Amino acid sequence: MIKRFTGSCFAVMLAAVLLSSSCKDKEANLVKIEKVNVTYTESNEDFPNPERGFYRYSEVHSSNYTVLSADELKGYRSLQSIESANYQVMSTLLFRYYVLDDVVNKPITSSFLDNLKKDFQAARDAGVKLIPRFVYTATAKPGNCPEGFICPLYGDAPKSIILNHIAQLKPVLHENADVIACVQLGFIGVWGEQYYSDFFGDASTNGNQGNKLTDANWRDRIEVIKAMLDAVPADRMVQVRYPQIKQRYVYGVNALITSAALTESIAFNETDIARLGYHNDCFLASSNDFGTYEDYGNSSTPRTSDGVVLNTLKDYFKADSKFVVVGGETCSDDYSPANDCEPGGKAQAEFSSLHYSFINAHYNTAVNNDWQDGGCMDNIKRNLGYRFVLQSAVLPDNVVRGTNMDITLNIKNKGYASPYNKRPVKLLLRNKASGEVKSIDLATDVRKWYSGDVKVTETVAIPSDLAAGEYEMLLNLPDAYASIAAKPEFSIRLANNDVWEAATGYNKLNHTIKVN
Repeated sequence: MIKRFTGSCFAVMLAAVLLSSSCKDKEANLVKIEKVNVTYTESNEDFPNPERGFYRYSEVHSSNYTVLSADELKGYRSLQSIESANYQVMSTLLFRYYVLDDVVNKPITSSFLDNLKKDFQAARDAGVKLIPRFVYTATAKPGNCPEGFICPLYGDAPKSIILNHIAQLKPVLHENADVIACVQLGFIGVWGEQYYSDFFGDASTNGNQGNKLTDANWRDRIEVIKAMLDAVPADRMVQVRYPQIKQRYVYGVNALITSAALTESIAFNETDIARLGYHNDCFLASSNDFGTYEDYGNSSTPRTSDGVVLNTLKDYFKADSKFVVVGGETCSDDYSPANDCEPGGKAQAEFSSLHYSFINAHYNTAVNNDWQDGGCMDNIKRNLGYRFVLQSAVLPDNVVRGTNMDITLNIKNKGYASPYNKRPVKLLLRNKASGEVKSIDLATDVRKWYSGDVKVTETVAIPSDLAAGEYEMLLNLPDAYASIAAKPEFSIRLANNDVWEAATGYNKLNHTIKVN
């Protein structure tokens, strides 16, 4: 008996045959994705990395301005001796006092602003960044007063002058954000430390208000901080001298020392609370770092500085500093052995718990020399700020264009802090035949690569138009600003042997992938 097939039945059978053939073709073309575990060797080398480490010190007066030299700044990136010091440092940061000594009662001159721009350009050319602090006086005038070594009149400026000067500086700061690591508040008081002031309350024993600050003093200070936060680009932080200054700015003049610290949920979002960091200019100089951890009171409360205040403010500082920029300088070697190396002191533990990114190479060298003599200087030089050690990576051996691949990077941040400025993390695929580089942005945020173990797990898309072939895999952590992103001096180097490419600023992952 002969079976007859209808047209619809034949179409179904034909489709089944074609589908079976198509599946077999796809199976033949499938590539088995193999993953390998790549391990890396840690380097103990001290090397320059952006926005961290020992900073070099500089000072210039508006009455006699000398512009920075790019050649001199570039030399700072190499190991150099420090005057009166028994150690050497390499630096990517320059702290610069801008002493506005001849404009205390008038506008900043156009020539000063032009010279300021030249300073930023010199830094850009040299591969370093600036930490500027604008002040009116950096000189203690001794005399017959309770403090003796420093007496009124101190020489800072009234609020109206300060606010006008900040407004004048704003365009220059915004135009040069790429080479600004952060900005210190400055302006108020001698050295811009917001303490010995003619106009904002004198917190010293020279003062006539019981050494405390009034509500009016706090409101005036808050107004200056607000102006500075506006004048400094939103992606850059402003450092204040004392933790209570931030508390009173964020929570008001009646803020308690128990006020809440910053948390990760609101960190790095360019709001005011996320942008205020700290410069402690008397690191471990006394039990409370010469007034760093004090309650300066207000119109209705007294100034207090007992152990409870110290511990409460330091705990606040420890929590808050995880997410903001912290730096400063040592101050005195006469009052506290705590600033020595362990076990006699606790310098490294303090740097770590308070998340220090930088410290002054020039002051106080008596303290810093003790670190060299005590054997902890090398650790401090390596670990100020971040220090990323790539321990291992799980990477594919081969991938197919138009598909996704998974990668895992196991990193240990051995530094005291994470980066405080945003920067991209890029996976690079470099064609071994042509040298062409394909850059793929990763989603991870280096500011959240906190001290300790960091695991980066990402799924990235392989472009469908990527040429087939073998590719080297590399990691690039360039600056976020296009103006300097291609300059290797501004890229982060991993603390590993045989990974850094000085000419490109890339970190080799020491693995080749085949793209099909």
